[in-house]
Amino acid sequence: MKKLLRNKANFEILEGFISELLMQDVKIQNILESESNKQTLNDKHNRVDLLTETGNGELVLIELQVEGQYDYFHRMVYGTSKLITDNMDTGFNYDKVRKVISINIVYFDLGHGEDYVYKGITDFRGIHKNDLLNLTTTQKKKFINLAQVSDIFPEYYLLKVNGFNDIATSSLDEWIYFLKNSEIKSEFKAKGLNKAAVELDVM
Repeated sequence: MKKLLRNKANFEILEGFISELLMQDVKIQNILESESNKQTLNDKHNRVDLLTETGNGELVLIELQVEGQYDYFHRMVYGTSKLITDNMDTGFNYDKVRKVISINIVYFDLGHGEDYVYKGITDFRGIHKNDLLNLTTTQKKKFINLAQVSDIFPEYYLLKVNGFNDIATSSLDEWIYFLKNSEIKSEFKAKGLNKAAVELDVM
């Protein structure tokens, strides 16, 4: 799976997977170096399976994890935080902070929940009135690509592959079936899967 997604010769497979997950067309600009350097002796390497840059400058971090890790949620936070700081120049303005999308494909039971696909965003709600904190009119004019405050913060996707029941009712389900079974059914129509099927036969 990692080899398929890393195919630099053709981004069609990777673009298809991310597009189906995010429910919008995504164009991959580049596959980036996926291991950040240590800044100090006690710092941790930020080893990720795949780091890409989209056409609109967003950083997409993809992790495939097979063995269970009790602190995996913490690892997700660390990965996005370090990715943001490592991609900033000295003397930057804070409005240059880049959007990070963290996609985590896990083959073990992580957390307690009934679904197999989870999305996490950062919202700010009033503790008294439960109202959602929005951007001001001035901020919306200055940052035309932002619709809401959560668009600034990292976005997390968690795919608990083993929790999928193998019944594909959507294009995303077709991808999850592939991630779980390394098999693509002839009737599947999700973006990128036709190309993935060809590459899978070659491999």
